[in-house]
Amino acid sequence: MTARWQHGNANDDTQETRGWLLGHFINPTEDIRSTTDVEVKWANHPAGDKRAEWTTDDQRTTLLLMVHGEFRLDLTEDSVTLAKPGDYVLWGPGIDHSWEALADSVVITVRWPSLPT
Repeated sequence: MTARWQHGNANDDTQETRGWLLGHFINPTEDIRSTTDVEVKWANHPAGDKRAEWTTDDQRTTLLLMVHGEFRLDLTEDSVTLAKPGDYVLWGPGIDHSWEALADSVVITVRWPSLPT
């Protein structure tokens, strides 16, 4: 039976899932964090950390939310730098992205739905 609630720490609970806190890939599937509705990622990026290659997603919508730091997101449409807590970028299916942490940064990513890639 799936627990109806859970508490923890995003830094601790995401060590084995590359930062992902919620999503279809959480095991066991009975874990309340295992869902096909949404994916949530807590990401710590040291300055200079980057994904230079473009990531493509033709099926999901994504929200990137700044907790602290300075983080540049390059989209096929434009580039955006998140520099203060609460800055965000939202993009839909078919927009490719790459990114770079311009300073030590913590960002939250929310994607929906949660689908195998």
